[in-house]
Amino acid sequence: FDTAGENFYHGFVLGLCVIMDDRYEIRSNRESGEGRYDIQLLPKQKHMPGILIELKAVKNASKEKLKRLSESALEQISGRKYDAELLSRGVKTIFRYGVAFCGKQVEISADAR
Repeated sequence: FDTAGENFYHGFVLGLCVIMDDRYEIRSNRESGEGRYDIQLLPKQKHMPGILIELKAVKNASKEKLKRLSESALEQISGRKYDAELLSRGVKTIFRYGVAFCGKQVEISADAR
């Protein structure tokens, strides 16, 4: 009953990312490019990849709709240029994840640049 919306999943995923705080600066809901990303992991060492995560939550979605939503989250990262800060910091490789939740169901779309 606590999974009422995107904020729940955002907090959950952000909490999972905290275990990497020795290697990454973990940022949430900050401006970059033309909007605000959900989660960014900025590497503390230049050779490490950067990570961007965009989350979506929906109720009563089919598996196909959930997959499309994860793909649209991934497209949002590119379309709004959320990688601008990482690129300006000299990060060469960026892993991008679009994650869509519906209750206990999850779909993830990913790519790297």
